[in-house]
Amino acid sequence: MKARIFLTGLLLSCFITYGQDKILIAAASDLKFALDSVISAFRKANSGVVEVTYSSSGKLTEQIIQGAPFDVFFSADFSYPEQLEKEKKTASKIYSYAKGRIVIWSKKVDPQETKMNSLTSPSITKIAIANPEHAPYGKRAMESLAYYKLLDNIKPKLVYGENISQAAQFITSGAADIGVIALSLALSPNMKQGKYYLIPEESYSPLIQGAVITLHGKGNKLAESFFTFLQNKQAVDILKVNGLVKP
Repeated sequence: MKARIFLTGLLLSCFITYGQDKILIAAASDLKFALDSVISAFRKANSGVVEVTYSSSGKLTEQIIQGAPFDVFFSADFSYPEQLEKEKKTASKIYSYAKGRIVIWSKKVDPQETKMNSLTSPSITKIAIANPEHAPYGKRAMESLAYYKLLDNIKPKLVYGENISQAAQFITSGAADIGVIALSLALSPNMKQGKYYLIPEESYSPLIQGAVITLHGKGNKLAESFFTFLQNKQAVDILKVNGLVKP
Protein backbone atom coordinates (compact mmCIF):
# COMPACT_ATOMS: atom_id res chain seq x y z
CA MET A 1 0.00 0.00 0.00
CA LYS A 2 2.82 2.36 0.99
CA ALA A 3 4.68 1.42 -2.20
CA ARG A 4 1.58 2.22 -4.25
CA ILE A 5 1.19 5.62 -2.55
CA PHE A 6 4.89 6.35 -3.12
CA LEU A 7 4.66 5.40 -6.81
CA THR A 8 1.54 7.53 -7.28
CA GLY A 9 3.27 10.47 -5.62
CA LEU A 10 6.35 10.00 -7.78
CA LEU A 11 4.30 9.91 -10.99
CA LEU A 12 2.37 12.98 -9.90
CA SER A 13 5.63 14.76 -9.15
CA CYS A 14 6.99 13.88 -12.59
CA PHE A 15 3.78 15.09 -14.21
CA ILE A 16 3.94 18.42 -12.40
CA THR A 17 7.64 18.87 -13.28
CA TYR A 18 6.91 18.09 -16.91
CA GLY A 19 3.98 20.46 -16.94
CA GLN A 20 6.21 23.29 -15.75
CA ASP A 21 8.91 22.45 -18.28
CA LYS A 22 7.29 24.37 -21.12
CA ILE A 23 7.61 27.72 -22.85
CA LEU A 24 5.45 29.65 -25.27
CA ILE A 25 7.31 31.90 -27.70
CA ALA A 26 5.86 34.90 -29.52
CA ALA A 27 7.81 35.54 -32.73
CA ALA A 28 7.74 37.88 -35.69
CA SER A 29 6.57 36.16 -38.88
CA ASP A 30 9.87 36.61 -40.73
CA LEU A 31 11.32 34.00 -38.34
CA LYS A 32 8.97 31.17 -39.32
CA PHE A 33 11.61 28.91 -40.87
CA ALA A 34 14.73 30.21 -39.15
CA LEU A 35 13.34 29.94 -35.61
CA ASP A 36 11.83 26.52 -36.29
CA SER A 37 15.37 25.36 -37.12
CA VAL A 38 16.80 26.93 -33.96
CA ILE A 39 14.12 25.26 -31.84
CA SER A 40 14.80 21.90 -33.50
CA ALA A 41 18.49 22.18 -32.56
CA PHE A 42 17.60 23.25 -29.02
CA ARG A 43 15.28 20.26 -28.53
CA LYS A 44 18.10 17.81 -29.32
CA ALA A 45 19.93 18.87 -26.19
CA ASN A 46 17.05 19.92 -23.93
CA SER A 47 13.86 18.32 -22.69
CA GLY A 48 10.62 20.23 -22.38
CA VAL A 49 7.94 21.66 -24.63
CA VAL A 50 8.61 24.67 -26.86
CA GLU A 51 5.64 26.18 -28.70
CA VAL A 52 5.63 29.20 -31.03
CA THR A 53 3.02 31.70 -32.16
CA TYR A 54 3.96 33.73 -35.26
CA SER A 55 2.42 37.12 -35.98
CA SER A 56 3.39 40.75 -36.56
CA SER A 57 5.67 42.29 -33.94
CA GLY A 58 3.20 45.08 -33.18
CA LYS A 59 0.26 42.76 -32.56
CA LEU A 60 2.33 40.43 -30.38
CA THR A 61 3.52 43.40 -28.33
CA GLU A 62 -0.07 44.48 -27.74
CA GLN A 63 -1.00 40.95 -26.65
CA ILE A 64 1.91 40.74 -24.21
CA ILE A 65 1.02 44.11 -22.67
CA GLN A 66 -2.55 42.86 -22.26
CA GLY A 67 -1.34 39.77 -20.40
CA ALA A 68 -0.86 37.06 -23.04
CA PRO A 69 1.16 34.21 -21.45
CA PHE A 70 4.23 34.35 -23.71
CA ASP A 71 7.56 33.56 -22.07
CA VAL A 72 9.95 34.77 -24.79
CA PHE A 73 9.38 37.43 -27.43
CA PHE A 74 11.21 37.71 -30.76
CA SER A 75 10.56 41.02 -32.49
CA ALA A 76 11.47 42.09 -36.03
CA ASP A 77 12.28 45.53 -34.63
CA PHE A 78 14.20 46.48 -31.48
CA SER A 79 11.64 49.18 -30.64
CA TYR A 80 8.93 46.70 -29.63
CA PRO A 81 10.94 44.95 -26.87
CA GLU A 82 11.93 48.44 -25.73
CA GLN A 83 8.24 49.27 -25.49
CA LEU A 84 7.69 46.18 -23.32
CA GLU A 85 10.64 47.22 -21.18
CA LYS A 86 9.05 50.62 -20.56
CA GLU A 87 5.81 48.86 -19.63
CA LYS A 88 7.77 46.71 -17.14
CA LYS A 89 6.81 43.55 -19.02
CA THR A 90 10.33 42.13 -19.42
CA ALA A 91 12.53 39.92 -17.25
CA SER A 92 15.82 40.13 -19.15
CA LYS A 93 17.95 42.52 -21.13
CA ILE A 94 17.05 42.83 -24.81
CA TYR A 95 19.26 40.68 -27.03
CA SER A 96 19.95 41.86 -30.58
CA TYR A 97 19.83 38.50 -32.33
CA ALA A 98 19.78 39.57 -35.99
CA LYS A 99 19.69 42.28 -38.60
CA GLY A 100 16.87 41.83 -41.10
CA ARG A 101 17.01 42.60 -44.83
CA ILE A 102 14.22 43.21 -47.34
CA VAL A 103 14.02 41.89 -50.89
CA ILE A 104 11.79 42.12 -53.93
CA TRP A 105 10.49 38.62 -54.67
CA SER A 106 8.45 37.26 -57.58
CA LYS A 107 7.86 34.13 -59.59
CA LYS A 108 6.25 36.11 -62.42
CA VAL A 109 9.25 38.34 -63.28
CA ASP A 110 12.97 38.32 -62.45
CA PRO A 111 13.62 41.24 -60.06
CA GLN A 112 17.38 40.77 -60.50
CA GLU A 113 17.12 42.13 -64.04
CA THR A 114 15.37 45.46 -63.45
CA LYS A 115 15.81 45.70 -59.66
CA MET A 116 13.59 48.39 -58.10
CA ASN A 117 12.06 49.18 -61.49
CA SER A 118 10.56 45.68 -61.55
CA LEU A 119 7.81 47.13 -59.34
CA THR A 120 6.81 49.63 -62.03
CA SER A 121 6.46 47.11 -64.86
CA PRO A 122 3.09 47.39 -66.71
CA SER A 123 2.63 43.63 -66.23
CA ILE A 124 2.57 44.10 -62.45
CA THR A 125 -0.91 44.83 -61.09
CA LYS A 126 -0.56 43.86 -57.41
CA ILE A 127 2.41 44.36 -55.09
CA ALA A 128 2.34 42.71 -51.66
CA ILE A 129 3.91 44.16 -48.52
CA ALA A 130 3.25 43.70 -44.81
CA ASN A 131 0.99 46.21 -43.08
CA PRO A 132 3.36 49.05 -42.10
CA GLU A 133 1.14 49.98 -39.15
CA HIS A 134 2.32 47.03 -37.05
CA ALA A 135 4.82 45.05 -39.15
CA PRO A 136 8.44 46.35 -39.18
CA TYR A 137 9.13 44.78 -42.58
CA GLY A 138 6.14 46.62 -44.03
CA LYS A 139 7.40 49.88 -42.57
CA ARG A 140 10.85 49.35 -44.11
CA ALA A 141 9.26 48.50 -47.46
CA MET A 142 7.44 51.84 -47.44
CA GLU A 143 10.66 53.66 -46.51
CA SER A 144 12.50 52.05 -49.42
CA LEU A 145 9.72 52.83 -51.90
CA ALA A 146 9.77 56.44 -50.78
CA TYR A 147 13.58 56.56 -51.00
CA TYR A 148 13.47 55.50 -54.65
CA LYS A 149 10.53 57.82 -55.34
CA LEU A 150 8.33 54.91 -56.37
CA LEU A 151 5.63 55.17 -53.72
CA ASP A 152 3.28 57.60 -55.47
CA ASN A 153 3.44 55.60 -58.69
CA ILE A 154 2.79 52.14 -57.26
CA LYS A 155 0.65 52.92 -54.18
CA PRO A 156 -2.62 51.95 -55.98
CA LYS A 157 -1.11 48.50 -56.64
CA LEU A 158 -0.18 47.76 -53.02
CA VAL A 159 -1.92 44.95 -51.13
CA TYR A 160 -1.21 44.52 -47.43
CA GLY A 161 -0.66 41.32 -45.49
CA GLU A 162 -1.35 41.27 -41.76
CA ASN A 163 2.30 40.29 -41.34
CA ILE A 164 5.29 39.59 -43.57
CA SER A 165 4.48 35.89 -43.80
CA GLN A 166 1.00 36.62 -45.16
CA ALA A 167 2.46 39.11 -47.64
CA ALA A 168 4.75 36.32 -48.89
CA GLN A 169 1.76 33.98 -49.16
CA PHE A 170 -0.01 36.52 -51.37
CA ILE A 171 2.83 36.29 -53.89
CA THR A 172 3.36 32.53 -53.80
CA SER A 173 -0.38 31.92 -54.22
CA GLY A 174 -0.65 34.30 -57.17
CA ALA A 175 -2.86 36.80 -55.34
CA ALA A 176 -0.05 39.31 -55.95
CA ASP A 177 2.47 39.45 -58.80
CA ILE A 178 5.45 40.63 -56.77
CA GLY A 179 6.23 41.90 -53.30
CA VAL A 180 8.70 43.28 -50.80
CA ILE A 181 9.37 40.62 -48.17
CA ALA A 182 12.00 39.46 -45.67
CA LEU A 183 15.18 37.87 -46.97
CA SER A 184 14.69 35.12 -44.38
CA LEU A 185 11.43 34.13 -46.09
CA ALA A 186 12.86 34.45 -49.61
CA LEU A 187 15.47 31.86 -48.63
CA SER A 188 12.89 29.41 -47.23
CA PRO A 189 12.24 26.09 -48.99
CA ASN A 190 8.72 26.91 -50.19
CA MET A 191 9.92 30.03 -52.04
CA LYS A 192 12.60 28.43 -54.18
CA GLN A 193 10.35 28.69 -57.25
CA GLY A 194 10.81 32.46 -57.41
CA LYS A 195 13.68 34.92 -57.66
CA TYR A 196 14.62 37.87 -55.49
CA TYR A 197 16.58 41.11 -55.53
CA LEU A 198 18.26 42.26 -52.33
CA ILE A 199 17.24 45.87 -51.74
CA PRO A 200 20.16 48.16 -50.79
CA GLU A 201 20.24 48.85 -47.06
CA GLU A 202 20.72 52.59 -47.46
CA SER A 203 17.11 52.89 -48.61
CA TYR A 204 15.58 52.03 -45.22
CA SER A 205 16.33 52.33 -41.53
CA PRO A 206 18.22 49.41 -39.95
CA LEU A 207 16.11 46.39 -39.04
CA ILE A 208 17.78 45.40 -35.79
CA GLN A 209 15.75 42.54 -34.34
CA GLY A 210 15.51 42.01 -30.60
CA ALA A 211 14.49 39.19 -28.28
CA VAL A 212 13.61 39.28 -24.59
CA ILE A 213 12.29 37.07 -21.81
CA THR A 214 8.93 38.50 -20.80
CA LEU A 215 7.69 39.12 -17.29
CA HIS A 216 5.52 36.01 -17.65
CA GLY A 217 8.66 33.98 -18.37
CA LYS A 218 10.49 35.21 -15.28
CA GLY A 219 11.92 32.27 -13.35
CA ASN A 220 11.10 29.77 -16.10
CA LYS A 221 14.28 27.69 -16.37
CA LEU A 222 13.45 26.42 -19.86
CA ALA A 223 12.94 30.01 -21.08
CA GLU A 224 16.30 30.97 -19.59
CA SER A 225 17.99 27.96 -21.19
CA PHE A 226 16.50 28.78 -24.58
CA PHE A 227 17.50 32.43 -24.29
CA THR A 228 21.07 31.37 -23.50
CA PHE A 229 21.07 28.87 -26.39
CA LEU A 230 19.93 31.63 -28.74
CA GLN A 231 23.19 33.47 -28.09
CA ASN A 232 25.58 30.60 -28.77
CA LYS A 233 27.39 29.92 -32.04
CA GLN A 234 25.08 27.12 -33.18
CA ALA A 235 21.97 29.30 -33.05
CA VAL A 236 23.79 32.32 -34.54
CA ASP A 237 24.96 30.14 -37.46
CA ILE A 238 21.45 28.79 -38.06
CA LEU A 239 20.04 32.31 -38.22
CA LYS A 240 22.86 33.38 -40.54
CA VAL A 241 22.12 30.58 -43.01
CA ASN A 242 18.53 31.86 -43.05
CA GLY A 243 19.55 35.41 -43.95
CA LEU A 244 19.56 36.79 -40.40
CA VAL A 245 23.08 38.00 -39.65
CA LYS A 246 24.13 39.03 -36.15
CA PRO A 247 24.31 42.85 -35.95
